[in-house]
Amino acid sequence: MGRRAEKQDDTRRRIVEATVELHGTLGPGRTTVSQIAELAGVQRHTFYAHFPDERSLFEACSGLALERDPLPDPAPWRSLPRGPERVRTGLEQFYGWYARNTQLAACVLRDAEYHAPTREIVGERMAPAFAAAAEVLGEGLSDSGGALLGVALDFACWRSLSSRREPGEAAALMATAIAGLDASR
Repeated sequence: MGRRAEKQDDTRRRIVEATVELHGTLGPGRTTVSQIAELAGVQRHTFYAHFPDERSLFEACSGLALERDPLPDPAPWRSLPRGPERVRTGLEQFYGWYARNTQLAACVLRDAEYHAPTREIVGERMAPAFAAAAEVLGEGLSDSGGALLGVALDFACWRSLSSRREPGEAAALMATAIAGLDASR
């Protein structure tokens, strides 16, 4: 039984890794079971034996991706003074995560716009981290500063900024813009 269980675990791991790879190149909404099975080197019936539904596959796939590179934890930022330093630090960490996960994040966030299962998993796995970051980084900001912070945390904003700046420079630019907006109130 031990050898059989190891083989099953290996098969499951190959399926999940193949899924992460395809979700990062094609996107979750465009990836088929046949493509996953082929890349993992298994038959469709083997795939379904491990993942009888899309939700279980998406949970395993997102779990592996976030285990490999977790989203930043905003809790330590509370030890920093409210304002530009805290905002810059948080944005640097999120922008670093985006830089390390650009292709996968781009495909997943794109597909979340139209693919309900992807939207659900993003809502469960990623949205809480972004909400916590917005809460911690937004402490003491005006409504306008908080709105600009929301833009700064957005992947599309980072992507636009990253084409011209390193993550640290982009984070500093947005922190300065947010601080300047709040200073003008």
